Amino acid sequence: MNDTNVLTATEAASAEATETAEAAERLIAEFRALPAGSDRKPEIITELDANAQALPFLVSVVADPGEYDLARVESATVLRLWPPADPALRHEAGRALLRALRDPEEDLVRQYAAMSLAPYTDDPVVATVLNTTARADEDPLVRDSARFSIEEAHRLQETGAGGP
Repeated sequence: MNDTNVLTATEAASAEATETAEAAERLIAEFRALPAGSDRKPEIITELDANAQALPFLVSVVADPGEYDLARVESATVLRLWPPADPALRHEAGRALLRALRDPEEDLVRQYAAMSLAPYTDDPVVATVLNTTARADEDPLVRDSARFSIEEAHRLQETGAGGP
């Protein structure tokens, strides 16, 4: 019996990847069309959670000081939970989080950026800035977030879960 309606595993995986990419494109287009302070923006970031196709977009959101602060916070959180596997994008994500950490206008963004740097400490610049932040930042919540990130980085290294 030849059933042409049955998808092979490869075809099913390809269809799922296409659907995931299309969903990311739709949500990113919606995000970009919204006004700067729209409460829908962080919701969209949450919907993009674990979508590898969206990672370059999330890096751009967290790095943009003109972007809505809650969207930047959500982007930092997603980048902590789902760091890019691609080494170049991973490096870019770590540097974007560092730029967010240096944003003097956004304490909440700074806290989440510090908390999200653990998967990126294989970059010596990230590790150095994180250590300095944990010791000397003026904001105690940013210092505590940096300390959390350092502890998480050690845990990730011990378990092997944080590698690219």
